[in-house]
Amino acid sequence: MSIDGVLLFSGGLDSILAALLLQEQGLNIRCLHYVSPFFGSPRARSRWKQLYGLDVEIADAGPEMVRLVKDWPEHGFGKVMNPCVDCKITLLRLAKVRMEELGGSFIATGEVLGQRPMSQRRDIMNLIRHQAGVDDLLLRPLCAKHLDPTPCELSGLVDRERLLDLHGRGRQEQLNLARHYGLTEIPSPGGGCLLTERENARHYWPLRKYRERPTVEDFRLANCGRQLWHAEEGTTACWMVVARNNRDNERLRAFAAADDLLAGLCDYPGPIALLRDGCRWPGDLLERACSQFVSYAPRVTQAMEQDSVLEVRVWLKRADASQSVLSVRPDTERTFFARPDWEEVRAEKHALASRREEERKAERQLLREARQKAWLESHPDRVSTQAEPAHDAKPRS
Repeated sequence: MSIDGVLLFSGGLDSILAALLLQEQGLNIRCLHYVSPFFGSPRARSRWKQLYGLDVEIADAGPEMVRLVKDWPEHGFGKVMNPCVDCKITLLRLAKVRMEELGGSFIATGEVLGQRPMSQRRDIMNLIRHQAGVDDLLLRPLCAKHLDPTPCELSGLVDRERLLDLHGRGRQEQLNLARHYGLTEIPSPGGGCLLTERENARHYWPLRKYRERPTVEDFRLANCGRQLWHAEEGTTACWMVVARNNRDNERLRAFAAADDLLAGLCDYPGPIALLRDGCRWPGDLLERACSQFVSYAPRVTQAMEQDSVLEVRVWLKRADASQSVLSVRPDTERTFFARPDWEEVRAEKHALASRREEERKAERQLLREARQKAWLESHPDRVSTQAEPAHDAKPRS
């Protein structure tokens, strides 16, 4: 069955209303819900169908989002690590490809002019539309009457008179519209992107800093448990993740890759740990990591109250199921492996932003000089030369 258009569907109230508004006109809309380590609800499709009657397709944007976060996004990060402008450009490019595959005529979003300070100003919305290559395709139904008509409106496919003129950060009009459609469950207004939260930035930033090519799975792992790093000048940074609960234990087992080590307690209940690329760590580093790891087990700390020189046996397991045992004394200081605090991350981010801006200024200056040189070479008759002194000019005394 052919479709009329696709809609970027976050699962928030605005995208729900935009979809329903278009469906109310009898249009066949395919909602595209992109997921990544930072946003998305891959298992909510049936729930959205039941609640709102929407046809939602789950699509993977993980590799594209990881590249944005690892590289310096062209339009920079927001207050934390959120590349909002570049993210929207990327999702629109992906949606354009999918729209063409499905035979649609336009792309819609739930954006409201003036709702978000970084990505929903008029100038930025125009920039996003242009750089995504969707100038003649992008429809924003909730605020369409504040914007120029799009080809799908001019053609009559979409009735512009039935679109809306929402503006600003208030939600009352959206709530009224939700009641009009009889929505029994209204999503909270939070953005839902983990990159906007400082706590998550503390987990993600070391991946940018220490791993040359972090993967989608690396960033998914960074959403799990206690994130701990050890880095020394001239050496490879070491990454250890310690579970906080049984759910984390299961997730760490699932995340373990070929060169990783899983660590656990031989004689006590407690968490497990994942040592990323731990098979390559030297023995003294493994011992320090295990010493700190066992200190997170409550039963071990209780036992230390009775035995201050307690030694704890730790099993280390490879992906091939081979296993070894190491005896360590708990490191209750927990200083060898640590994670950066937000102020450290912010300072490094600002330093990189300043450096990037200087590089861009230098690039622009070189481009101006090259253009000027090319113009002078192509217009030799316009090049000013030093004027000859007049013959009747009197010599200076």
